[in-house]
Amino acid sequence: MSAKKNFHMSPDEFRQHGKAVVDWIADYYEQVESYPVLSQVKPGKIRESLPAEPPLQGENFEAIFKDVDRLIMPGVTHWQSPNFFAYFPANASGPSILGDLLSSGLGVQGMLWSTSPACTELETHVLDWLVDMLALPTKFKSDSTGGGVIQDSASSAALCALLAAREQATDFESNDKGCEGRLIVYVSTQTHSSLEKAIKIAGMGQANLRSIAVDENFAMRPDELARQIQQDRQNGLIPCFVCATVGTTSSNAMDPLPEIGRICRDEKIWFHVDSAMSGTAALCPEYRYLNDGVELADSYCFNPHKWMFVNFDCDCLYVANRAILIKTLSILPEYLRNQATESGAVIDYRDWQIPLGRRFRSLKLWFVIRYYGIEGLQHHIRYHIEMAQNFVKWIEEADDFELVAPAPLNLICFRHQRGNAFNQQLLERLNQSGNLYLTHTVFNGEYTLRLSIGQTHTEEHHVAQAWQQIQETVADLEKKL
Repeated sequence: MSAKKNFHMSPDEFRQHGKAVVDWIADYYEQVESYPVLSQVKPGKIRESLPAEPPLQGENFEAIFKDVDRLIMPGVTHWQSPNFFAYFPANASGPSILGDLLSSGLGVQGMLWSTSPACTELETHVLDWLVDMLALPTKFKSDSTGGGVIQDSASSAALCALLAAREQATDFESNDKGCEGRLIVYVSTQTHSSLEKAIKIAGMGQANLRSIAVDENFAMRPDELARQIQQDRQNGLIPCFVCATVGTTSSNAMDPLPEIGRICRDEKIWFHVDSAMSGTAALCPEYRYLNDGVELADSYCFNPHKWMFVNFDCDCLYVANRAILIKTLSILPEYLRNQATESGAVIDYRDWQIPLGRRFRSLKLWFVIRYYGIEGLQHHIRYHIEMAQNFVKWIEEADDFELVAPAPLNLICFRHQRGNAFNQQLLERLNQSGNLYLTHTVFNGEYTLRLSIGQTHTEEHHVAQAWQQIQETVADLEKKL
């Protein structure tokens, strides 16, 4: 084979094209409001525009990059738009994007300490920082029996915690023999759907998932949890795992952690706390009441990739006893054996997660914390909550709208008084406009609009414009009644 052409991009070419990509991203952030927030393409449209066959010969980068604007951008929903109010935020930032770029450039596969010591040790250190930043219990720090690890999402964090709880409840026999069908998992009716998926993956069976009733604020009822646990024990079953949530997905409801935690402690049940979005609020001392009861938890997670300006994916999972998690997930084939691992002096994060491989995700987290500092992060969290509380006031002052759930932080659940069909039509019209993007949920049969404020560049005028468009759309719809 000729050595004259190796088909690789040279360092000089990479430098040239890399600058073009960075400039494009910077321009994108300056111009993001010019795009419809929700992609307006029909299903299949993007694939129709792509060639049916892959190219036999390579193409120049300029041609490839031009097709991003021509073919890809029409099908992008703009999560980083300041007018994105859907779901929960997935906010990115300049420092995080650059940290992710550096991670990609280094191309580290950090499955073991020995495969890149910096990848492991920076992660351990930054997650210890976050324990202090959020005023979490010190049992979650690496110099205790516990520790933290970066997962891809709260879904994976819940699965890892559930597997550890399964093994603790069976004295590690279920890893060897499988589940016998008696282990029971408890969530509320408002818990994220990832727990339902986790119990299936863990082989514990969907029939063994108990959905506990909630109160008028959509928080789990401890009395109903205790009653269900006792009923299951009387039926010869084994209560194994309870998941409480700080900020449920539908309404941002806050489960009563102290009461739930005490039940779990007394019943010797693994207590997991999912604080995926709302956990970031504890950066501010005035919101650390959200963590009351976390000291009783066996595991805890939150997502910096939701509200801490760290681009997806980055979930922080903490356990109070890392030995249980490691024993649950550790497998050591001969090809992974090495002196550092066998010394017992290092952390191998492959034993803290489902996959073997892992990226250098702590770089972007490190970049964000150092660039913003605690003060900068607190500033933006408070600003988002302030904007949300202003929106709450507008809803309360309006004659034709109502709040459907409490709004303690940055999510507002509201509806128009004309009923479900009207609210659904209102949401569809708003999203079709391209000017903003909201999503919905249903509470007690009532179709409810959700407006979540947490994108990196959202400011007061964006929220005011959203409220104005909501009112104008209502007026337009009412004319056609």
